Amino acid sequence: MSATAQRAGWSRLPLRAAAFVVLTCATILGVSGWREWAARDAVLRGAETEMANVARSLTQHAEDSFDLLDSGVVGVVSRLEMDGTGPATITKLGNVLEVRRKAVPRIHGIAVIDDQGNWLTSPGTVGTTLSDDAFFRYHQLSSKRDPYVGHPVKSLLEGEWVVTLSRRFNKPDGSFGGVVLATISSNYLAHFYEQFEIGRNSSAALVHSDGLIIARNPSNDKFVGRSVADTALFRDASLQRPSGVYHFKSPLDGAERLSFFKRSSRYPLVLLATLDKEELLAPWRAAAISRMLYVIALVMLIAVIGAVLVRQMQRGQRMAAALVEKEAHFRLLAEGSSDMVTSIGLDDRLRYVSPSAVRVVGWRANQLIGTPALAGINPEDLPEVQATVDAMKRGDREEARFTYRHSHRQNDEVWLESTMRVTRKDDGGVDGVVAITRDITEQKKLESRLETLAIEDSLTGLANRRRFDERLKEEWARAYRDRSSLALLMIDVDHFKAYNDEYGHPAGDACLRLVAKIIAAETQRTGDLAARYGGEEFAMLLPNTDPAGCALIGERIRSAIHEAGLVHATNPESGCVTASVGGATCRPALERTAGVSSLVEAADRALYAAKDAGRDRLMMSGELMNLLPKASGQ
Repeated sequence: MSATAQRAGWSRLPLRAAAFVVLTCATILGVSGWREWAARDAVLRGAETEMANVARSLTQHAEDSFDLLDSGVVGVVSRLEMDGTGPATITKLGNVLEVRRKAVPRIHGIAVIDDQGNWLTSPGTVGTTLSDDAFFRYHQLSSKRDPYVGHPVKSLLEGEWVVTLSRRFNKPDGSFGGVVLATISSNYLAHFYEQFEIGRNSSAALVHSDGLIIARNPSNDKFVGRSVADTALFRDASLQRPSGVYHFKSPLDGAERLSFFKRSSRYPLVLLATLDKEELLAPWRAAAISRMLYVIALVMLIAVIGAVLVRQMQRGQRMAAALVEKEAHFRLLAEGSSDMVTSIGLDDRLRYVSPSAVRVVGWRANQLIGTPALAGINPEDLPEVQATVDAMKRGDREEARFTYRHSHRQNDEVWLESTMRVTRKDDGGVDGVVAITRDITEQKKLESRLETLAIEDSLTGLANRRRFDERLKEEWARAYRDRSSLALLMIDVDHFKAYNDEYGHPAGDACLRLVAKIIAAETQRTGDLAARYGGEEFAMLLPNTDPAGCALIGERIRSAIHEAGLVHATNPESGCVTASVGGATCRPALERTAGVSSLVEAADRALYAAKDAGRDRLMMSGELMNLLPKASGQ
């Protein structure tokens, strides 16, 4: 090398060193900035999770509150439709409703309104006639028996905002008889939200599905009744999902807020839990400024000693080469995919298979290329997949996604999810199909577990009410087809509320688990089902069982519970935990006017007869054919 060339090379060293220093400083600043932004995102994600938990809790509370109102309304409707609206009935109902209102803080009021809109019990929240109110018109014009949640209204008598829940009741001829109306105070809900300390400028609001605020903490009196229907939460199509995160500028106080919304699945309600984003990010911002000042000082130090890098250029070049090699290796890993990528030709054979095929189906790529693309798919799933691929090859569909079972070289069978897209030639004709396939076996196992949890009572391990209702319909239909008998036992723990009050809820739970264990021990056949019907009440479904067999099993259960000897000092009859049992049997094929509810009602009547007779006993109602009119006209 000549002296001139050598000097030229050395003359470029400062420039190269300066470029390296600048790049290093920029990288440090960039990475630090990215880390700070990632820390900011972590703060927001943590807040989103917290808001999600708060929103779910408050939504559950709102649904429980309205369920409580609705249960009272349903009871009044049943009484009115049974006893009528005579003065004696109304007077008795009025006294009962007043006692219930005073006993349950959630209930602001319960009232009965006749078909002309006149109050039959206590004065209401608006005036003496309600024929022009939305909930009254709704029930008057609609024969539906579902509960109706109205808009928040301000009581002219008390000046307090309340929310209404109402149901229609009918006259004996089925015509409109009036409305049973229950109200819950907006202030009650707002005061409940005060218990959740989620931030100095945070808020929790319950909003009607059409945008009217039902309750809000803080400043409930200021904001209740106001409409936020013109906000993105109610107008943006992407936000019309059951729940999610929502960033917005509040139209109420102008603050930038981070929130989580939850829509009730049973009532037209939306719960919005929010945090002031400025308040939330203030600690992060202070810490980030401190850390960035330190980083800037470090960058300045690097710039000062940049001249030293000129003397260490060789080392720097080696480090740069190593960095390039690592970057290339990283790029190779990043561009790879854990999903199996395949290309399917018009002859239904695989033209390309990615290396990840070994992980997904257990076969190497070179073993699969040229083989039928749909080989190994479960025969039950094959027709749907074949039809989809054929439609894509014809150009009828551009893309598709589906799940199916596929054989695996080592694991017998796995669940796969494939996303397919048509590939085309330059002239627009279909060239084949590209599929991206991933293993979702674990996801399917989790879904199966969740399905099990959905039909099992978490406290006792027995079937829950939902599973019981499903099985009752199935067994009724089976008994009808087979012309066999079907039996049902209803078991209720005696004086259980008193037991809970005396020994506490943990002891009450242990008591229910013991009773459930005794009942489950009697389900000795495949078709038998033990379920927790609700609270301290259990049900046992016994297919192909006659009255004698039903009574035998019921008596064994009753006796075993008594003999368990669980102390119950507030049970005056025995001093230990006992249960009353009601049993009923029927032959669905012989009782065409009966339905599944008839069997439940018969067993329930027998249960109450057992309680009326002194508890800790079994009562049988007899088969339904002796209690119900036959289809033949008897």
